[in-house]
Amino acid sequence: MPSRGDASGGGGAPTASPAPPQPAKGKGKMKGDDLSEEDRELKARLEECVERAQSPDPRLRVEAIDTLRKEIRAATSSMTSVPKPLKFLRAHYGTLKAYFPRMRNPVQKKHMADILSVLALTTSAEGERESLKYCMMGSLVDICSWGHEYVRNLAFEIGKEWKHNGSSTPIESKIELVLEIVKFHMKHNAETEALDLLMEVGYLKMLLDEKYEEYLAKLFRLVDSTNYKRVCLYLTTRSKYDDACMATLDIALAIYMKFGDLASALRIVLFVNDDNCSGQTVKIVFAETEDFSLKQQLAFMIARYGLSMEIDDEMIADENEKNALQEVVYNTKLSEWYHILARDIGVMEPKSPEDIYKVHLIGSQGAKSSSLDSARQNLAATFVNAFVNAGYCQDKLMTAIPDYSENLLFKNNGLEKASAVASLGMIHLWDHDSGFAILDKYLQSDDTHVVAGALLGIGIVSCGVKNDCHPALALISGYSTGPESVTRIGAILGLGIAYAGSRKDELKSLFSITLSDSLTPLVDLVFSAISLGLVFVGSCNEEIAQSIISVLKNLIKAELAQPIIRLLPVAIGLLYLGKQERPKANAVKVSKTFDEIMKEVSKTFDKIMKDYWDVTLMSLAYAGTGNVLKVQELLSICSKKEGGIHQGPAVLGIALIGMAEELGVEMAVRSLEQLLKYGDYNIRRAVPLALGMLYISNPKVDVVATLSRLSHDADGQVMMAATISLGLIGAGTNNARIAELLRNLSSQEHSVYLFCVRIAQGLVHLGKGLLTLAPYHSDRLLLSPVALAGLVTVLHACLNMQSTILGDYPYMLYILALAMQPRMLLTVDEDLKPLNVPVCVGQAVDVVVQAGSPRTITGFQTHNTPVLLAAGERAELATEKYIPLTPVLEGFVILRKNPEHHED
Repeated sequence: MPSRGDASGGGGAPTASPAPPQPAKGKGKMKGDDLSEEDRELKARLEECVERAQSPDPRLRVEAIDTLRKEIRAATSSMTSVPKPLKFLRAHYGTLKAYFPRMRNPVQKKHMADILSVLALTTSAEGERESLKYCMMGSLVDICSWGHEYVRNLAFEIGKEWKHNGSSTPIESKIELVLEIVKFHMKHNAETEALDLLMEVGYLKMLLDEKYEEYLAKLFRLVDSTNYKRVCLYLTTRSKYDDACMATLDIALAIYMKFGDLASALRIVLFVNDDNCSGQTVKIVFAETEDFSLKQQLAFMIARYGLSMEIDDEMIADENEKNALQEVVYNTKLSEWYHILARDIGVMEPKSPEDIYKVHLIGSQGAKSSSLDSARQNLAATFVNAFVNAGYCQDKLMTAIPDYSENLLFKNNGLEKASAVASLGMIHLWDHDSGFAILDKYLQSDDTHVVAGALLGIGIVSCGVKNDCHPALALISGYSTGPESVTRIGAILGLGIAYAGSRKDELKSLFSITLSDSLTPLVDLVFSAISLGLVFVGSCNEEIAQSIISVLKNLIKAELAQPIIRLLPVAIGLLYLGKQERPKANAVKVSKTFDEIMKEVSKTFDKIMKDYWDVTLMSLAYAGTGNVLKVQELLSICSKKEGGIHQGPAVLGIALIGMAEELGVEMAVRSLEQLLKYGDYNIRRAVPLALGMLYISNPKVDVVATLSRLSHDADGQVMMAATISLGLIGAGTNNARIAELLRNLSSQEHSVYLFCVRIAQGLVHLGKGLLTLAPYHSDRLLLSPVALAGLVTVLHACLNMQSTILGDYPYMLYILALAMQPRMLLTVDEDLKPLNVPVCVGQAVDVVVQAGSPRTITGFQTHNTPVLLAAGERAELATEKYIPLTPVLEGFVILRKNPEHHED
């Protein structure tokens, strides 16, 4: 046993120890042996306790150990620097550690283990995890009383041990300690640290086994009404980066359900988007409440997401209430409320293409360009008119003056006529009554192109709006197998747009007949496949995937070389949109079938086409997931020197995968900048489209500058892609900077480039600034698969713009209708009557790891509803008179009078 002389403070050389902290004001200095009288007494008392703790006298041992415990606990309970007892006892840690195995009394040994566990906090060697070791041998009673730093160190060592031993090591032996630490963190507003510990030791994964109920009940006891929102917010955000994301989201859903936050629970259900159980889980959420107004709010959320479902008796028993909820889910009043917003803002007056072009601002150059290729410019005016007046049911070209409407149709020819008539569907978007009445007369025309446009227009009118009678199916289906190819295509694409995301079995049967017929023209086959992909988006339907691939069996090599054939892998990719590895078994079968079919074509074509299919399918399957490994794989494909047409879908895939969250968007942009510098022409032509996807309806200044530069590129296809992308990032924003850039570009003398400029101008003024194409909503948590499917289809068509949008299929631009939604906040009362209330609108602030109740917006302004919400903006209610029935103020929000509010 070492001599006690030096440790007593009497003249011996001091024991080596870390530099002490500066003393508090008014205290004596602690430098070497220059201790205050109070510190000398404490040091002597502690050293005496160390000596007595090893005494053979049990009474002295108990008294000494108890004294040490009290002194250390009192000093560490509010640790701001190294406490003096720990500093003075550091030299004796080895002594107590050596004596510990010789102790025989189990109670005293546990108390000594508690002391050693705390001393190890500052004394044990790195990596030894002695604090945890002695803690497990101690009393395990009220461990949090030893102080916050001690608890944090225990959590750290538990995580290190779990990582060192491997994630397969069970943690049952330490589960109570883990839960005690979690309870302490939860109580002290450290929810993120608590959840990080649970995730680090695999506790959340254990909820998937047979002990689910037991472990979930223990977790529920740690969460209360004051912290459950912060807990669930962190779980939801963390799930984007966690391998066990399903377990994490299941816990968040269970917590929301426990505390009756059904609107937040439904957001989780829609975010998970699990086909196997989402429908049933939605019914469970509805069944949790008898509040009809709350159920209406849930129905609004389902309608905005685009989930196709029928309200049944499990969700609500009353027949009248059931019908009312079904109307909300079907979006039957979307057009009416959209007009309320437009009238409130004062933009109901129709606009003409000339109002958008503003040729007078660019002088004679504008007049010169406007005279080029009148047929193409008339077609451009048709699209601009449709985009600008989308959903308003009135315009200055097609509806205001019927005679002029006939003149416009007469000026166009062929497919331009079809596009002109179909524009009526865009103008009457979401309005069944007026849209069908106007388009019905065009179905009686003798001109097949006019009929085709009417069929497509009927589909556009029905986009996002449903009806029990299915009028679109009744009007269109008969034409899908007619004698004329152009009417068949109009009917097929119209049905695909009208029933996108509905997974309607009648359409699978209808289109399967077209796909299985060996005499069906290639274009009919491709658009049938695209429509099936839109209707069954995200369904992982193996039967449809097999039928689309089998189309290749009946195609000759010349047909396989057609650019339009590249939309077939997009059709299959839509079936697996965002599903990652969940449909892995189906994907393997499809891949095998594809390999067998591709053996029938030449080896050269096999390699080119197979690479294109593989990249397209992978990029769509992981769209919106943020999977870093897949982004790296796509970057590797882009870095290969041999190049190839498959690099275009790879670039788009980087954007589709990386758009899941803000950090992923920034990293994707950095990667695209490098590809733009060093990539070959296939890559450079796709980069502008990828930027357009990442910042759709979100005109960031630096992205606008990049696309403006690319719009003057020497490569014409890069120029056209950049011009279209300027329209995409400014879609529905009326952005003045982009509008000016496009006006300057409209002096182009080449009619093809000018057509792209006009399309972009129409997109920038989409819905006169009231619409958005962004697929994300609900505080950027939910990704609408139908909206994403529409954007993906158009972007892949733009990869070969000359053969699609600028060629024989300009009407593919109308597929963008799937992504169009009002970017508004409209508040209504419980009777669904518009209610004007003050709201604060400002830039959203990330509050995931902030304690307390911080402000979620900054730089806000106060407006009365209805209001417009730009990208990155968030709204908060500015009055306590009402309570919103949903935590996220977007779209339609039902307000309930606050019973605790009293007028002054």
